[in-house]
Amino acid sequence: MITAIRDENNRYRNLQNGQWVESKNDTYITIKSPIDDTVLGMVPAMSKEEVDLAIETAKKAQKQWRNVTTDEKTEILYRAADILLKYKEELADLMVREISKDRKSCYSEVERTADFIRFTADTGKNISGESIPGDSFPGGKNNKVSIVRREPLGVVLAISPFNYPVNLAASKIAPGLMAGNSIVLKPASQGCLCGLYLARAFQEAGVPAGVLNTVTGKGSEIGDYITTHKGIDFINFTGSTEVGAHISSITSMVPLLMELGGKDAAIVLEDADLELTASNIVAGGYSYSGQRCTAVKRILVVEEVADQLIEKILPKLEKLTMGNPLDRDVDIVPLISTNAADFVCELIDDAKEKGAKLLFGGNREGNLIQPTLFDNVTTDMRLAWEEPFGPVLPIIRVKDKDEAIKLANESEYGLQSAVFTQNINNAFYVANKLEVGTVQVNNKTERGPDHFPFLGVKASGIGTQGIRYSIESMSRPKVTVINLSNN
Repeated sequence: MITAIRDENNRYRNLQNGQWVESKNDTYITIKSPIDDTVLGMVPAMSKEEVDLAIETAKKAQKQWRNVTTDEKTEILYRAADILLKYKEELADLMVREISKDRKSCYSEVERTADFIRFTADTGKNISGESIPGDSFPGGKNNKVSIVRREPLGVVLAISPFNYPVNLAASKIAPGLMAGNSIVLKPASQGCLCGLYLARAFQEAGVPAGVLNTVTGKGSEIGDYITTHKGIDFINFTGSTEVGAHISSITSMVPLLMELGGKDAAIVLEDADLELTASNIVAGGYSYSGQRCTAVKRILVVEEVADQLIEKILPKLEKLTMGNPLDRDVDIVPLISTNAADFVCELIDDAKEKGAKLLFGGNREGNLIQPTLFDNVTTDMRLAWEEPFGPVLPIIRVKDKDEAIKLANESEYGLQSAVFTQNINNAFYVANKLEVGTVQVNNKTERGPDHFPFLGVKASGIGTQGIRYSIESMSRPKVTVINLSNN
């Protein structure tokens, strides 16, 4: 399948108006594997003129796509899910190489994405409008009826991140298509090969020409241009808070749906099941080397059980495997780039210099960083506040649940938090006071199941995702008022 989207020189093409086209200016971006720096391929560095064509094509195609029946749309999505599973091995192999994720997780991402697409189709079939009688409001009359149905917004710009290049692209494409929109997919440079592969699956499933187009290129050259383009009607972005804030500052009168950064806290109370807690913290904080927005990123533990918790965590850290995901399934993989690894090491060095106690790890080989755990982290340390996107966790000791809540809420982020306790009253007490989109009780912070609402507050996002919520975000109510004669 992958040969359909690249030439014999490993130069990838973009999907434009139903065709896979080469760079018009013969300018390409080289995509290398973060594992061993081998060249995986080259993607077009598209010009502003090529971006114009992609959006113009999407604009025209959407006028026909909006009239395609819901049943026809669902059949296309079902086929896309089947195609992804058919090529699971091929796509997973590409994902391992492109984003340095372990193969088991890559298989899981493809399977989860197929499930997501099917569930989106099913959900889209069951979203219906409503009829509202006029006399249900004081002073209203029974000869007035409001018919409400949902309409697409137009052209959706879908900007996906590197860490889940298939799932988080599909989470924008599938609901957008079911709502009747056309899609312009702009994947992150690292991860764009997987994004192009996903677009090919939708095309092969029968998405009409122009309804889904792809754009690759340097953010510094076309990023602002495409996000402020007058042909874009909605922006669905997953990425860093810095980039998300920039996009929101330069756009005007265009609705946004954004999932941004996080500093998710695991709050551990004195009555927590510490074995369960430790397992969730290690799984939540270190899988895929912590390169997840919903990864556990700090541990706020009540002082009286802190030492016991550490005793539970350390043996689990010792069992984590490290290395090249091409060789075997490993827990700790090389980070996505040298810059990313450098940043994590800056946070580690700052914590050391300011007196944090290194309990485990802290070493680096290339872009591979040991799973790292610090104790006695204080609020003057960068690690207490900044999102590392790497395998390092700080333990911050607190005197009680109220201090934990206070520290959790002082973060600029508000994606998720977890609370570990066997007291249901304490669980609700903490959950009700946390300024986040989701609180997990006795479980690691994580995205999903995908039909649950998923959102961030403060610097962690705008709007609500989740299959039904995403469809609704990428559509709007259209009201027709019928005024009946009083015969």
